Amino acid sequence: MADHSEVAYTTADGNDYVAHEQTYEGFIKLVKYGTVSVALIVILMAIFLT
Repeated sequence: MADHSEVAYTTADGNDYVAHEQTYEGFIKLVKYGTVSVALIVILMAIFLT
């Protein structure tokens, strides 16, 4: 059978961890501010649409 040894992603070519971390941080900010925005909209709807 073929040798399926474990791939060492830290040494693999083409891994751009700086770009990966920047993208992840951007995603986290998007989720955080998106959640706050939706919660604010729901609160304002509860106040003004009753």
